[in-house]
Amino acid sequence: MAEVQQNTAEVKKAKEVAKDDKRTSETEGPQKLHTLMKTIPTAKKKFKKLRKRKKSLTSAELVLVDPRYSASKEGPFGLGPIVFPFLQRFNNIDCFMTLYVVAVIIHGALFALSDKTLNIYQAQLSLSKLEIYFMDFSGYLSSSIVAIFIAHFGSKGNRARWVAAAYTLMGLGSIIFAIPFSIYKIVRPGSQKIELCMEENINRNLDCDGNSIPDRLKFIYFHIIGQCILGIAEMPIVILGLTFICDHIPTSSSGFYLALGHSTYLMGYLLGVVAGTYNFQFPPKEKINGIGPANLYQLLQSRWWKCFSFIAVISFCLSLMMAGFPTSLPGAHKLRLAKRKEPPTIDRRFKDMEIQPHLSFFHAIWYILRNPLLLTQAIYLISESLTFNASLYFLPYHLQSQFLLTPKIASLLTGLFVLPGGVIGHFLGGVIVDRLEMTNKNKLKFSLVTTVVSVALFLLIFFVECETTAFAGINEDYDGFGRLGNLTAECNEYCDCTTSLYSPVCGRDEKEYFSPCFAGCKSTKVFQNAKTFYNCSCIREGLTTSDDNGHFIDAFDGKCNTNCLTLPLFFAFYFSATVFSNMGSIPAISIIIQSVPVNFSSLGMGVTYTMLKFTASVPEPFLFSLASTIACIYWDTNRCGVKGRCWIYDKKTLVLEFMGIWVTFELITVLLNIYAIQVYDFVVKGEITESKTKLVKVEKEIKERKA
Repeated sequence: MAEVQQNTAEVKKAKEVAKDDKRTSETEGPQKLHTLMKTIPTAKKKFKKLRKRKKSLTSAELVLVDPRYSASKEGPFGLGPIVFPFLQRFNNIDCFMTLYVVAVIIHGALFALSDKTLNIYQAQLSLSKLEIYFMDFSGYLSSSIVAIFIAHFGSKGNRARWVAAAYTLMGLGSIIFAIPFSIYKIVRPGSQKIELCMEENINRNLDCDGNSIPDRLKFIYFHIIGQCILGIAEMPIVILGLTFICDHIPTSSSGFYLALGHSTYLMGYLLGVVAGTYNFQFPPKEKINGIGPANLYQLLQSRWWKCFSFIAVISFCLSLMMAGFPTSLPGAHKLRLAKRKEPPTIDRRFKDMEIQPHLSFFHAIWYILRNPLLLTQAIYLISESLTFNASLYFLPYHLQSQFLLTPKIASLLTGLFVLPGGVIGHFLGGVIVDRLEMTNKNKLKFSLVTTVVSVALFLLIFFVECETTAFAGINEDYDGFGRLGNLTAECNEYCDCTTSLYSPVCGRDEKEYFSPCFAGCKSTKVFQNAKTFYNCSCIREGLTTSDDNGHFIDAFDGKCNTNCLTLPLFFAFYFSATVFSNMGSIPAISIIIQSVPVNFSSLGMGVTYTMLKFTASVPEPFLFSLASTIACIYWDTNRCGVKGRCWIYDKKTLVLEFMGIWVTFELITVLLNIYAIQVYDFVVKGEITESKTKLVKVEKEIKERKA
């Protein structure tokens, strides 16, 4: 009887093993779907079988369903049941990365073009400060509102399709930006490019009612809606897209992929600036004569809506291609298992923690905010963003006040040095940590060193001095007949000049003037392909030259030659400081992603970008605006009494504010990294530092002595 019972038990055990083998073979089925799906009908059958699976899972199946180990989400490239075998060669991270890089470039270009269109609206619509604020920062506000929710719900589904939906939104936003330029009349090219000292200036007719412009509110609403859509579309791209990439690459290669994905945004923004600058150029005379001056605005606006339409078409195409990627790419399961064998990098309190139904959404955020590594690196990114934006905001004003460059040239040089410096800094930072295979603690040390170097280089630029040209009303007082900080003097007060039109001229007295009107010039003509000015009441000294008709020339169009040989050295220091300042951004992002479990990575990025976008939309613009207002000593106030931009800044005040803001936020990043290095071992491994160990020993000795 004992032998019969033993045989019966062995038979039952064999049947159970066979059932387990059958079940495990069913779980391996999804991995081989891409090889079995040869035609659309067979694909439908396979997907029907997947829907009929039982809800009760064995222990082996529970392991596979776990988000840290799951291979069941690995699938073929296709749109639902529509799967083609020849497309499976694109079902890998390299193809996803290629589409992602193209999309990020397009996204950056669209943001740049939207900023350029805001310049058009400012020039044409007489916008108030509140209208300018919402038109400029509504995208950041919308991003800060939706970032956490997109990160939370997007991480539970197919992140690639969330990114595809973001590309669709980006295309819709681009169309909204294009609608005003294709339907309404926005650009009104002015006929007078140069203002002279004439009696007609006093009797000119001015329209001081900006609200009388037709369809004015429509332009504002279209721009705000487009900015909001663009801000919402940005979050799935930068949050879910980057975490999807990190989940499908080895940890040692994350730096290169993050650098490529993050730096291409600035490259796209730079391309958008170039395209917008081209759109502002005046068309050749042949085209103007062909359509007539009355319809010139159609030619000028066609460039804008064509650019936006081109971006919309590319966005929709990218959305269709990106929607074909599965929840997990083939090989993701093995990569997750390999990563679990690596040394720990996450906060030890997060070990084996998952976002379960009992763990509420806000409870999960609370756990993330308690992670000192993530929080310090999030604030680090905010500080780096503030210093980068401070460069874009204050550097043009600094160049105008210190080196007397025109606003156009100052803005151009700022874009040529700051934006490429940011691109190179992001890319180099990611490549260096990738090639050296740095641990997270070494990444913190790397960011600390690069930040200190950037501060040292930044402080050097303010020792670079240059002999500036005399500028009437700014650093020269009209030979004693005027006063500094005021462009009006006795020689031009009857001209009734406006400060809204900046067109500098160089007088024969080797002084610069804000415009021919402020120089008191009454006539102009072209001599040897250059504009010359005559009968200038404010120009009394200097060598006189005559033209072909024997008329004495008082001034030439353009700025005087400064002969500044130290300006290249200034930009060399500034460019180097910008590169080193941005080298720590990619290590900070990788630490944020790696300091929490895989199922928390998207939510961690969501918390980071919520803080980042909120800072960029609320405190930052008010801080910069307040600082520039304090430093301004001469405003552009038109005849309607509306205060425009600031033309003259107090040099010392502007330099102190610029240095203070830049250096302060860089020092904040230094302190954050020092703190993160100190607590890293305790947070990750639970190891107490030597100083804390000594303190514990001293406390024990004191207690023993008291006992």
